[in-house]
Amino acid sequence: MSAIEAKLAKLGITLPAPAAPVANYVPYVITGKLLVISGQICFGLDGKLSDSHKGKLGAEIFNEAGIEAARLCAINVLAQAKAALGDLDRITRCVRLGGFINSMPHFAGLPAIMNGASDLMVEVLGDKGRHARSTIGVAELPADAAVEVEAMFEIA
Repeated sequence: MSAIEAKLAKLGITLPAPAAPVANYVPYVITGKLLVISGQICFGLDGKLSDSHKGKLGAEIFNEAGIEAARLCAINVLAQAKAALGDLDRITRCVRLGGFINSMPHFAGLPAIMNGASDLMVEVLGDKGRHARSTIGVAELPADAAVEVEAMFEIA
């Protein structure tokens, strides 16, 4: 078991089966020393989107559920990384996370929601998990998901 997988187990996190693409794209691309993960929505371990993670922040969804949704997205990002790399210990750095928050126009708590994903990366990867980040409020996401997260990792 890799060190990162041991850390996930210690945190009680089980990686789900990686989600298959739903359109004309691939779930990840490796180019040079970079692994780019396509946007992952907040599917649970069962591969389904919970009703508590559907809808807009500031309307149907509020902070706690939004943070949880972002955390699930990050777990799904790591599941795709595992599929791409075979061994998560090949990750040498989380370079960037991009977060898309399905939100009402007046919702100003976007950074706090995205912290669900950012905090998980640091919990799991330690200092290698500290990353650059963008967080954007959007009008809609696939399957009415509350959050979507994409990632870029440096790999060995």
